[in-house]
Amino acid sequence: MFGGLCPCPCFGNHRSSDNDKDGPDLDPVLLVSGMGGSILHSKKKKFGFETRVWVRILLADLEFRKKLWSLYNPTTGYTETLDDSVEILVPDDDYGLYAIDILDPSWVVKCLHLKEVYHFHDMINMLVGCGYKKGTTLFGYGYDFRQSNRIDKLMEGLKVKLKAAHQASGGRKVNIISHSMGGLLVLCFMSLHNDVFSKYVNKWICIACPFQGAPGCINDSLLTGLQFVEGFESYFFVSRWTMHQLLVECPSIYEMLGNPEFKWKKQPEIQVWRRHSNDGDGEASVDLESYGPIESITLFEEALRHNELNHDGESVALPFNFEILKWAAGTRQVMHDAKLPDGVCFYNIYGTSYDTPFDVCYGSETSPIEDLSDICHSLPQYSFVDGDGTVPAESTQADGFLAVERVAVEASHRGLLCDKTVFKYIQKWLGDEQRVSKHVKSSRVVDASD
Repeated sequence: MFGGLCPCPCFGNHRSSDNDKDGPDLDPVLLVSGMGGSILHSKKKKFGFETRVWVRILLADLEFRKKLWSLYNPTTGYTETLDDSVEILVPDDDYGLYAIDILDPSWVVKCLHLKEVYHFHDMINMLVGCGYKKGTTLFGYGYDFRQSNRIDKLMEGLKVKLKAAHQASGGRKVNIISHSMGGLLVLCFMSLHNDVFSKYVNKWICIACPFQGAPGCINDSLLTGLQFVEGFESYFFVSRWTMHQLLVECPSIYEMLGNPEFKWKKQPEIQVWRRHSNDGDGEASVDLESYGPIESITLFEEALRHNELNHDGESVALPFNFEILKWAAGTRQVMHDAKLPDGVCFYNIYGTSYDTPFDVCYGSETSPIEDLSDICHSLPQYSFVDGDGTVPAESTQADGFLAVERVAVEASHRGLLCDKTVFKYIQKWLGDEQRVSKHVKSSRVVDASD
């Protein structure tokens, strides 16, 4: 149950003396997290006291509602907390690695070794074991994942991290390793700041990035919410409904809707078993309605028209946000325009062999839905495609770049961050080939459709 070599398993296997030694001659690595992959703190603007609101196991739902529920501000483009006395911060301790390591670093979680919140932990340990030194050749970038992937604050934060890694390593170019939505953030940065990207980046290793969206998961997230932790632990975590009320106001979620311009093998759909009352004869008919990526917008509008939350005794309406949708369309164009600079090597790792939601269906023929707003209280039924359990392989492969290598690994979305095969590829691509026992074969380049 407990891993590591430390006499007390609650506190891991970090040995500070190992990290203080001069390491081998290595280019710096910057780890970039994805959706939900960064610790978030709330800070009272007046008193300056910080509290972890994401991720936390104990009192998770209560603290989340009080301090993280938000509204999108179309004037600024930022999602802002309902409680205007607090601000949301990402801790930058341990050169940015603390925020993306163990997402709930409490002693309880470490003692129980709750793997659901061990995020970049294993990869950080692997890189340290290969000789990377925190603050010199190893850095992390966590960010406020509620915001748009192209918002100025996040772009500036990534620029600062790249410059810091470049300077700390003696002017060496940086190798980026991104996970999930972090790949979209890097993509936006590369599109908007191509000259800076070219100046500071040597290699970009992209893991499980939803280049064309994650239609099944994101469609359902906007309609019924998202459960980050399953099983017994979910009773101590943020509820699906509580998470839903945040995601409706998150530009980052809208930016991961299935790309309607992409040539999917089969267009993703939302299906609804619907009861229609027939005027006159009193009988009702039941039909299966289907909504593609464009038609789904009408469904979102109808299903969320009564959606609201109660914050500090006041009701706050949270319908489908067309201002965010408009912003997200702009983000999709920014990503479409991204060009890989000459001299930057791109690698893509994507997960396979897991049932991954693609189409989602609400109601049934025997228990149909009459009012579309009832969808928000329904249990989804999925049809699946191959992928990592979250993002279809069809989407993760479609990066549109000439990849040095593009490889499939049998692992789940979060499991890719601690997968031994993934580690072997990373070691090889970073130049640490002596640690890879098997020859790695290049994959055929798959071009993304415009």
